[in-house]
Amino acid sequence: MIMSTNNTHHDKQNHPEHLNRRRFLRITGQTATTLAAVTPFAPSVLSAEPPAKTLGVGCIGIGTRGGDLLNAVAHTPNVKVTAISDVYAPHRQKGLERCLNPQARAYVDYRELLADKNVDAVVIATPDHWHCPMVLDAVRAGKDIYCEKGFSRTLEEAKRMRDALKKSTVVFQLGHQARQATCALQAKALIARGMLGPITLVRTGRFKSTEPERPNWRWYGYYDQWDRPDPEQVRQAVNWDLWLGPAPKIPWNERHFWHWRCYYAYGTGYAGDLLSHELDFVQYLLGHGIPDTCVCSGQIGLLRDDREVPDTWIAAYQFEDLGRTVTFEGSMNTTDSQPVTICGRDATLRFDAIAHDVSTFELLPAGHNRQPDLPQGYARGQTPAQPNHVVDWLNCIRTRGTPKCSTDEAFIETATFLMSLKAQQERRMVRWDAAREEIV
Repeated sequence: MIMSTNNTHHDKQNHPEHLNRRRFLRITGQTATTLAAVTPFAPSVLSAEPPAKTLGVGCIGIGTRGGDLLNAVAHTPNVKVTAISDVYAPHRQKGLERCLNPQARAYVDYRELLADKNVDAVVIATPDHWHCPMVLDAVRAGKDIYCEKGFSRTLEEAKRMRDALKKSTVVFQLGHQARQATCALQAKALIARGMLGPITLVRTGRFKSTEPERPNWRWYGYYDQWDRPDPEQVRQAVNWDLWLGPAPKIPWNERHFWHWRCYYAYGTGYAGDLLSHELDFVQYLLGHGIPDTCVCSGQIGLLRDDREVPDTWIAAYQFEDLGRTVTFEGSMNTTDSQPVTICGRDATLRFDAIAHDVSTFELLPAGHNRQPDLPQGYARGQTPAQPNHVVDWLNCIRTRGTPKCSTDEAFIETATFLMSLKAQQERRMVRWDAAREEIV
């Protein structure tokens, strides 16, 4: 058993989110102190008074998203990356070079990192099949946890993780950084005031088109890297048995290592990688919980390599008591776009982008709407700036508070995206049984 590598996050090449993620890392290094100091939602981790103890963070998985998160942690004041872990030697080297701490330890086995007395908290940024065992082991070790989405591959794993976390005192954050958006906090307030009227429809989506020779999810080590490293050198540098861990045992497979998002042994495809971002953001805005029903269709429309997961994904969720429908449309073969749109009877609130790229929104009143105080959209400067998602977690470690995407929210995210996976794979409508906590 061991940690995995080249981490979990979504598609990126030639997409606005690429710039936003780079901007996220700059903000972490340059303005994290300001962001935390100006908002009442951010406790004392980055206040003017220096904390008594520097937090030691261990980073598990230093691949794609893991490398970004390590950068974010390393550039946060009063926090030190004290250890890194990865089964791939070049990723371990990358981690040591970026962590800004010459005393940092590098481990192949993540359990050795968990045993390191200089590690107070961990960032888990591995393929999804490792999330459950790593979270459970980190809870047993008493480490606070930031874990990348999706939370787990199965509902049974999600229940085990949730129950262990809730029985502990661990501060847990799931990696849905759309919740850091200041404009989203203002949108939540407007929705809570009933400015949109009853909300019956929410539209979300994820679209992307890449060059034919660069099919999506086939990069090498980062979202915009397409040059294939020497396969034999990679094989020798990876502890393959430890990378597989709880997954089915197979001979070395270079494509599974680099392109694990394409195979169901390691993740959940569109459901956990992309739909989960959008639906978690909708949950943050509306707080309606797990949907009652879901129908979903998906197919490999164009990317007919050896991938198992569809490149096209269409899901519709129903909240029966609310009279609300939430839709998700996704394709890796088109340049279309679908910004997050909350449709009410009296007004529609439309963001400018997909969930974790939102920076503003507009309000579109219905013809019958005569509300004199209805704003035109996002009012900059009227809502306190929010700490980024990593800083939110670190703040809560200091205060033992609850991060924005905590354990309960992680379970809602998982049940929601797994409903679409089950509906698509079984070609039928599925329903959430709240009493049994099962998808039926």
